[in-house]
Amino acid sequence: MKHAEGYVNHSIEHGIATIEFFHPSSNSLPSAILTDLAKNINDIGIDDRVKVIILRSEGDRAFCAGASFDELMAINSEEAGKKFFSGFAHVINAMRKCHKLIIGRVQGKAVGGGVGVIAATDYAIATEDASVKLSELAVGIGPFVVGPAVERKIGVAGFSQLAIDATEWRSAEWAKRHGLYSEIYKNISDVDDSVSSLANKLAHSSPDAMAQLKKIFWQGTDHWDTLLSDRAAISGRLVLSDFTRNAINKFKAKPARQS
Repeated sequence: MKHAEGYVNHSIEHGIATIEFFHPSSNSLPSAILTDLAKNINDIGIDDRVKVIILRSEGDRAFCAGASFDELMAINSEEAGKKFFSGFAHVINAMRKCHKLIIGRVQGKAVGGGVGVIAATDYAIATEDASVKLSELAVGIGPFVVGPAVERKIGVAGFSQLAIDATEWRSAEWAKRHGLYSEIYKNISDVDDSVSSLANKLAHSSPDAMAQLKKIFWQGTDHWDTLLSDRAAISGRLVLSDFTRNAINKFKAKPARQS
């Protein structure tokens, strides 16, 4: 579905569904994109034509710049704040509940919510340029909604490093070493070859076996509907603070958003 700015598209071919999102601001995630992303994942997750899903963003630069600063600045109540951050919760929960294995194709840097999306994939393949950063604490929020997905994938120690040192990028090699990425390659062409090869293998694998594997991978997360909603409420309250407003304004005043 296309919006005034950005889109979420999907295609299905030979049992492989490809979901692609785009936003002109380094593939950031405003509410409309989050809503469509969750809907696409939910719908494709129950489509019998699909055996495996590839999740990707458009372009050859940033994978995802996280939350939309413009929308963050427009939030004027705790209720509105919770609603916005619930968009990330809905995407992560859609990925968690999806019966299909999801391959993440990561062509560049990821920030905040983008790191959460990668963590919620079942197998992520990235370029060597795909550094990651959880920048939320630097703007007075904290990675509360994406935290469970990131912690599940890379452990408390890795998540703590990203969450606490919120202004520093961690390399793709760091991300692979901690389990966020399964494979990394020098260029996008090699990433695409690997993604295509794995997707084709999985398209010829047993759907029932893959669905059971997915259940095992995500065992112990049945409470996340409530957990992520509660976390969204925390972020929704904090985003109203003067600290956050001032910090976001400083970021927006920079010549270009680092993402």
